[in-house]
Amino acid sequence: MIAIIDYKAGNLRSVELAVRKLGFACRVTHSREEISESERIIFPGVGAAGKAMADLKHLGLDNVLTKEFKAQKPILGICLGAQIILESSEENSAQCLGLIQGAVKLFPQPLVSEENERLKIPHMGWNGVYLREEHPVFKGIAAADEFYFVHAYYPLPASDNHVIGTTDYGIEFPSVIGYENLIAMQFHPEKSGPAGLRILENFCTWDGRYVE
Repeated sequence: MIAIIDYKAGNLRSVELAVRKLGFACRVTHSREEISESERIIFPGVGAAGKAMADLKHLGLDNVLTKEFKAQKPILGICLGAQIILESSEENSAQCLGLIQGAVKLFPQPLVSEENERLKIPHMGWNGVYLREEHPVFKGIAAADEFYFVHAYYPLPASDNHVIGTTDYGIEFPSVIGYENLIAMQFHPEKSGPAGLRILENFCTWDGRYVE
């Protein structure tokens, strides 16, 4: 069973439908017991970092996530779930989970393209990911594949070793980060067509092992 964490941060139904379409059993839950009993955890989310952290703490899910991460359970972070796994966020000056050292940054303004055109914030739409190294969750993903982004902030791990993939949007920013049994992506795989579904399928069969 795969636990999709419900902490009032939205985006849950589309993730659930995508996982079920792939043929995997899952449940949307905020039960600490059900999360602990699950084989894998998907940690999605949209919204503001400060409120998300307040809701996680109110539900006691901050401690559950930390515990399951230390227990080497495979965890997938999506969008906001790829940000608040770091130590802090410039959004709401939030103190976050600290599963990976680093901070969440706001895109600099003005943000301009290589053609010197001003880019809109939030970054919204399809964009590519340059993978710095191979990862089991990205098996079968081609260099030309694009993914759907909606965000104004991005994760910036303290160590470059935790950056698995990057994306260009005025600046080159980390769009896929990970450490051991944790992998997280700034884009939405559940909204990214066949390539996104391939990532979700890979995660749903991943044993959590990753050699950096």
